[in-house]
Amino acid sequence: MRGVLKIRRDEKGFTGLEAAIVLIAFVVVAAVFSYVMLGAGFFTTQKSKKVVDTGVQQASSSLTLDGQYIYLNCSSLAGGSTGSDGHAGLVYFYVTQTAGGTPVDLNKTSVAVTTEQGYQQIFYNETGCAMGTGGFYCPWWYEGVVSDNDNVVEQNEKYKILINVSNDEVWAWDEIGQLNPGDEVTIEVRPPIGAPLSVTKTLPPSFTNLTYV
Repeated sequence: MRGVLKIRRDEKGFTGLEAAIVLIAFVVVAAVFSYVMLGAGFFTTQKSKKVVDTGVQQASSSLTLDGQYIYLNCSSLAGGSTGSDGHAGLVYFYVTQTAGGTPVDLNKTSVAVTTEQGYQQIFYNETGCAMGTGGFYCPWWYEGVVSDNDNVVEQNEKYKILINVSNDEVWAWDEIGQLNPGDEVTIEVRPPIGAPLSVTKTLPPSFTNLTYV
């Protein structure tokens, strides 16, 4: 009887088992905690990468001027006039995608013009065009020069941006006034994502039918 009681009261045999149970519990808790922390770290890293990528896209421009000139059509057919007291009727230039840039949807792009008279920004919108006495007029539009005939500027493609500043038929750019000789003009092409393409030019003292600066 004493031997039986002695065996029941002796807890030496349970020490290793309890230690193993406690150790396993610590290992399980540590593993779960590590998994949670790693998951949170990966999530934070992905968010940081997304923020950096978005910042780079917003800070960099996806469009660049193809060549160094903008062209002024000052002929009477374009609504302009020549000479030292003339004014531009149509402004156009060529754009292409920058190296490593993202494609630009011109249908979601706006053009802003700044002169000494004022500033105005107009988004591309086909319904913004109107019929005048000389035909169909738009504030600005685009034409594919080297493209797949869509509205997206992609790598190795070239588009022509045309801005009707004559204000003879459609008074779309009435806030900037006329583009006269000697004026300083800034034109910005603003894509939906990324920095705008900005071009600042001082116009020559006299206009011909086709003037480039």
